[in-house]
Amino acid sequence: MARVTNAPASRKRRKKVLKYAKGYFGNKSKLFRYAKEAVQHAWQYAYIDRKKKKANMRGLWIVRLNAACREAGITYSRFIEGLKAANIQLDRRQLSEIAIADATAFAGLIKQAQAALKTKAAAATKA
Repeated sequence: MARVTNAPASRKRRKKVLKYAKGYFGNKSKLFRYAKEAVQHAWQYAYIDRKKKKANMRGLWIVRLNAACREAGITYSRFIEGLKAANIQLDRRQLSEIAIADATAFAGLIKQAQAALKTKAAAATKA
């Protein structure tokens, strides 16, 4: 009786892993044992970095907003506080796009934020 190895499926699985590892350096692209480990690590990094990308983009938007705000004479944190006080619900991505593409609209948002901060300060002094 012959030993059954399921060779076609095993070969297909190994070839698939080696295909994913194409372009890796040294044994990681040639030998299944090392390629499998390298591909698994690569997938872990890809998963983690898809999450990190969102944080990095948010950081970029905040840097852009801070630069645009400081040109107008207000800090980023005061600007965001003013927007919340004015009940303007735009996210940082939209705000940074406005700051880049439409300076006059962004200046209007800054004016609204500053006005809301003044009314907030006046209400705090009365209370």
